[in-house]
Amino acid sequence: MKVSKKNRKIIFEKYKGRCAYCGDSLQKGWHVDEIEPIVRNQDGTCKYPERFHIDNQVPTCPSCNINKHSMSLESFRNLIKGFMKRLNNQSTQYKIAKRYGLVNENDIQVKFYFELEKM
Repeated sequence: MKVSKKNRKIIFEKYKGRCAYCGDSLQKGWHVDEIEPIVRNQDGTCKYPERFHIDNQVPTCPSCNINKHSMSLESFRNLIKGFMKRLNNQSTQYKIAKRYGLVNENDIQVKFYFELEKM
């Protein structure tokens, strides 16, 4: 399923050229994501084609869209929340940066940019 150029422009403007999830400025190659996933099947069809509409579509940076896959927002939020634990368990560089005060960990709720923009 392809998004028209007209709709891509509308989607891009929803958050003034920022990723709906992390809030970073979008660069060339930005993605369109469905907040409620359409879930693509292996044969190219979609499990929920009715979700493929502009009201469910948001602009995203490639890294957020690729990491979200076809997850729900809550699953994506939990994935991000788990990044710090995995870094502490698996990354020597992260642990060293933390010891030198280069990393400041916060145990806060993950809020997406589009949620903060509503406030």
